[in-house]
Amino acid sequence: MSLKVDEGDVNTDDGLKSVDKYLESRSFIDGYTPSQADVTLYSAFTKAPDASKYPHVRRWYNNIGSYSADEKKKLPGVKKNLADFGVTANGASSGAAKAGDDVDDIDLFGSEDDEEAEKAKADRVKAYQEKKSKKPAVIAKSNVVLDVKPWDDETDMKALEEAVRKIETDGLVWGASKLVPLAYGIKKLQIVCIVEDEKVSIDWLQEEICTNEDHVQSCDVAAFQKI
Repeated sequence: MSLKVDEGDVNTDDGLKSVDKYLESRSFIDGYTPSQADVTLYSAFTKAPDASKYPHVRRWYNNIGSYSADEKKKLPGVKKNLADFGVTANGASSGAAKAGDDVDDIDLFGSEDDEEAEKAKADRVKAYQEKKSKKPAVIAKSNVVLDVKPWDDETDMKALEEAVRKIETDGLVWGASKLVPLAYGIKKLQIVCIVEDEKVSIDWLQEEICTNEDHVQSCDVAAFQKI
């Protein structure tokens, strides 16, 4: 079914009834997305349709009116003449429309300034911003494996690890650990931590570990992985 306002133009009751019936089960004039067909017919309205009498037309009218002039130009489809819908922008009969008329040449009688259309557009923008603001922010984290080396084989490795784990700050979580043999009976502490990149500097963490001069000889990054 294609729209054809045969009983009158869209600025009369007969025309509005025809369009309202057509849009009762449709969101747009042609297809399932807004197109140049919607822009063309929208330009024929001299005012917003009465929502109480023509609810389906008004729903469609507010939707198309929420698009800016630039957005309307970018909608898909080939521009049609108002004559294709049996109307003209000034309410004349369909026979008065010229086959070569272009919708851009028609005075859109300030439809973009229509108060309710502007409100509908503002509501769309507000809803989008609210939806966007509710999305949880992505927190960048890293999984880091540190090698903490003692001074010698007599270093108390249990005390060393306890000192490392006592380092606390927002965005730092300590994980599993193990002792890894080095040489001459010396073992290093290999410990995992997860850090929030914006809150914890690995350089700072290494420096903090090395402040324990009684137990720690050095601290190096053995592995680093973004998660």
